[in-house]
Amino acid sequence: MTLSEEQRQRYLRHILLPEIGTEGQETLLAAKVLIVGAGGLGSPAALYLAAAGVGTLGIVDADVVDASNLQRQVLHSTAEVGRLKVDSARRRLKALNPDIEIITHPVRLTSANALEIIRLYDVVVDGCDNFPTRYLTNDACVFLRKPNVYGALYRFEGQASVFHTAAGGPCYRCLFPEPPPPGAVPSCAEAGVLGVLPGIIGTIQATETIKLLLGIGRSLMGRLLIYDALQMEFRSITLKRDPRCPVCGDSPTIHELIDYENFCRRSDSVTYEEITVDELYQKLSQGEGEFVLIDCRNHDEHAQARISGARLIPLPELAKRIGELDDCRNKTVIVHCARGGRSARACELLTQAGFEKTVNVRGGIVEWIEKGYPVERNC
Repeated sequence: MTLSEEQRQRYLRHILLPEIGTEGQETLLAAKVLIVGAGGLGSPAALYLAAAGVGTLGIVDADVVDASNLQRQVLHSTAEVGRLKVDSARRRLKALNPDIEIITHPVRLTSANALEIIRLYDVVVDGCDNFPTRYLTNDACVFLRKPNVYGALYRFEGQASVFHTAAGGPCYRCLFPEPPPPGAVPSCAEAGVLGVLPGIIGTIQATETIKLLLGIGRSLMGRLLIYDALQMEFRSITLKRDPRCPVCGDSPTIHELIDYENFCRRSDSVTYEEITVDELYQKLSQGEGEFVLIDCRNHDEHAQARISGARLIPLPELAKRIGELDDCRNKTVIVHCARGGRSARACELLTQAGFEKTVNVRGGIVEWIEKGYPVERNC
């Protein structure tokens, strides 16, 4: 690909760098990068990769823009609320750089489509916000021998790395062989996140992607970069390939994509049952059986919307307030949170405390509201 005069002007500051030059910029224009998730991490990564002239950007995301996204997902605007994130992303990126091609994948990445989608690209940027998609992305990249530029967020802390087994590096499973117990790590929607934090980590991901495409510098392969925004500190941990890794090890036991939702729910210690929001509604509306309903979200979430009749005991307070439920030890205790993560952890704590039957509401109040079931709200 030969640069036009207009492209030379656009990318002049790259061309002036000896490490990039005209040839490097032509390499970027010929490159294809997939961004998994057009959210907090995907936003800055996509913006900087588009501005840098990466010729083809793929965006995979099935969600729509919500007003609560705008505090950190700078790819989207207020006018895009309610629209598909991939469509919002395409409009914004094309406005920034009409020179490049944007391919949208308005779907959830699943075991059925991941290999088909990822094989089209040179590098994958993992900007997802859940463990099933993270393990899925990792395994697909290992099978397809693609570099996986990883990023993750939690409250005021971010992480970044490059997983590239084809180049001799470790994969995500070498770092985290098993997912954490359900509810042990709250999502950003549950725990919150500093709005500027994704900008820092996502920009690091974009930097690593450009370096990989150009073959310059020292990548984060074999290192986990950890950023603490409150202390304004970066630290780096050395990572090594695990020869026992079930995907990239010497004798791998996983040779194809699996059911990642089930894999991330699996726990040998799980002793609780699960019901859907439809089943909960039926129990509440028809008075099925004797049970108590617990809401383990925080006070602010409860004030915004709540299911009538649910007793509020936030998960961080549960251990200290468990005595309030002594009269329920022989009853069925049904617990819900926003989506089902924290409530799963609450069910485990209740079971360990001697409660005979605990039940987790899969999908939580978010799915309850999506299905149109009634909630109480503050005026």
